[in-house]
This record gives sequence, C-alpha cells and structure tokens, in this order.
Amino acid sequence: MSGHNKWSQIKNQKGATDKKRGQLFSKLSKAISIAAKTEPNPQFNPRLRSAIETAEKNNVPKENIQRAISKASDEKNLEDLIIEAYGPEGSQLIIEAVTDSRNRAISEIKNILSENNGKMATPGSVLWAFEQNPNEKSWRPKFPQSVSEETKNKITGLVEALEEHEDVQKITTSVEL
Repeated sequence: MSGHNKWSQIKNQKGATDKKRGQLFSKLSKAISIAAKTEPNPQFNPRLRSAIETAEKNNVPKENIQRAISKASDEKNLEDLIIEAYGPEGSQLIIEAVTDSRNRAISEIKNILSENNGKMATPGSVLWAFEQNPNEKSWRPKFPQSVSEETKNKITGLVEALEEHEDVQKITTSVEL
C-alpha cells in the first residue's frame, strides 16, 4: 500500500512549497542587497524602498530584510546584469539578473537558452526594441510580436526555465504571454 501514507504526501508537498519559497526569498534578498549598495536608507533610495515593499508583500520576515540591507555593505561583488537574448521565432528577451559571479551566471543562462531554442544576443541588438519606464525600472516592448500558440508555449517554457535560476530577477519578452 505504498503512496497512502498521509505524512509522506504532506512532506513532499511541503518540501516543494518550501523550496519555491526559499528561492523567492533568495531572489528578493539579492534585489534588496543590490539596491542598498548605493544608499542603505529606504527614505532616500526609491529602488530599495520598492524592493522592500515587494519583499513584504511576499511575506519575507523583517529580520531577513534587515540582514540583506546590512549585507549590502559587506558584499561589494554583487552586480546587476542585463542580458539580451532571442527566443523561439525571433522573439526578443531582456533578462535582468543579480549575481556574485558574472561569468557563472552568463554561462548558466546561455545553457538554459540553448536548451530551449534560444540564444544570447550581442549587447544593444535587443534593447532598442524595448523602452524603459523610468519610474518603475521596468521594460516594455515598443513593437509587441504576435506569434502562434505553439511558439507562445515554447516561450513560456523558456521563461519558466529562466525564472528557476537563482540569479534571474525579471524577464521581459516582446511577445505577450
């Protein structure tokens, strides 16, 4: 009668949920640390204030937020990356990441792209097709693409694979998913 143990089912579900939650907390902590590098006071740093609000909405404990802010002064090697890429059917992607190892992050993201019919683009070859909202630090496509349903599924799979990477913070595509 394997598979009928209630504790086994709870343990597996809780384990999966805790793993996703831990990855989210890690991403949010990195975002807070990188934002706190320039100014650790959220009253004078709108980027930090926004990162803290996002963390609070996702139920990150206050101790974790404070630890991430204090860690910002210790960790000087965290850096922002904006990676440009092409996905299936020439769809364009902007991948925003925060990492402590630029080379490792780029090679891992490049691997994820190649496994999902995507490829890295040279700097500037994708960014021109997006405009940045200065208040929100977010990107949106100037020329949204329309693609087949099959391609949308491929792009969704690529985006999901990239979001699982611990360094990736945000992904913007030229295709509306």
